[in-house]
Amino acid sequence: MASEKRPAPTRRTGGRATPKGGPTPRRAGTSRTPEASTRYTPPVPRAQKQSPRWVPVLMLVLIAIGVLVIFLHYVDLLLPGAASNWWLLAGLASILGGIVTATQYR
Repeated sequence: MASEKRPAPTRRTGGRATPKGGPTPRRAGTSRTPEASTRYTPPVPRAQKQSPRWVPVLMLVLIAIGVLVIFLHYVDLLLPGAASNWWLLAGLASILGGIVTATQYR
């Protein structure tokens, strides 16, 4: 058998593929102010917005009416045609309206 020699391994040099980050050297005569960012920064509000007084009141009223309608439907009191599921739908819609109103509260 003939002894076969393997080719010599190629020498690999370690190191970075990209230059190392960090501060870049400044040139003479440049200003020391930072460069403008390319990222969007929203404007600072002058005053915080506040909701009108009726928003939390409407929210609580809608939720209370919805809970009351659903309760009265199940105990079968004061609602004409209480066997109908439309009362449940109206109560749930009222509660949903209260939740949507809650998203407008600031």
